[in-house]
Amino acid sequence: MPTNKSLGQHWLKDRLVLAGIADEAGITSNDTVLEIGPGLGTLTSELLRRAKNVIAVELDKNLAEKLPGQFPGKNLEVVNQDILTFDLTILPKKYIVVANVPYYITSKIIQLLTTSANPPKKIVLLVQKEVAERLAAEPGDMSILSVSAQLYADVTLGEVVPAAYFTPPPKVDSQVVILTMLTAPRVAEPMQKAFFQVVKAGFSARRKKLRSSLSSGLRISKADVEVLLEESGISPDVRAETLSINDWIRLVRSISR
Repeated sequence: MPTNKSLGQHWLKDRLVLAGIADEAGITSNDTVLEIGPGLGTLTSELLRRAKNVIAVELDKNLAEKLPGQFPGKNLEVVNQDILTFDLTILPKKYIVVANVPYYITSKIIQLLTTSANPPKKIVLLVQKEVAERLAAEPGDMSILSVSAQLYADVTLGEVVPAAYFTPPPKVDSQVVILTMLTAPRVAEPMQKAFFQVVKAGFSARRKKLRSSLSSGLRISKADVEVLLEESGISPDVRAETLSINDWIRLVRSISR
């Protein structure tokens, strides 16, 4: 089966690795699983062994047409569609997402799932190792991506999958990342717009200290920023990547007042 480079397709066929990815999802016989980009169906077969049913959303028309024939009699529904336009509200509550996704679409998929009116209870993704590490980062290495993900979920890292396990091999290793969704986001929905405005301003000039990046990003004076940071218990001399989500929450509350 030729790969479609524009879709970032790299096939993973190692049964032990595929079983490990499915195991990370903690799937039971009562669960509905949404698989994004099932491709050749190698991971799909592991999911079907564990789940009540699997809904596989595949953008590639040829692959979507061939997939059902590989699993006759199984509870598999294949949808030939772009996941970014798929209606998640048609899925039962507390579904699980499992996917091997290309780098270019990872952050969009996470945003779609975490902010949905019907979010999953768990998301297990195989992504570039560097992206997995960014998602699970701790204060000192935070980014907009990690703040965005950790606002909605507890993020942990699973096993590393070397590039050699894929056909064709990508240029970098991959890693499993697990997002266990919180019962409610760490910031209430009415406050989220303000929260992200402040976070984006903080990260707008990565090399600058918070005093400067917030001042230029929010268009307020450095003196006012220093007062707000002091109220929030944050040094004006640190950079955005050192702040925890709780630091950002305190800061947004100070600014909102």
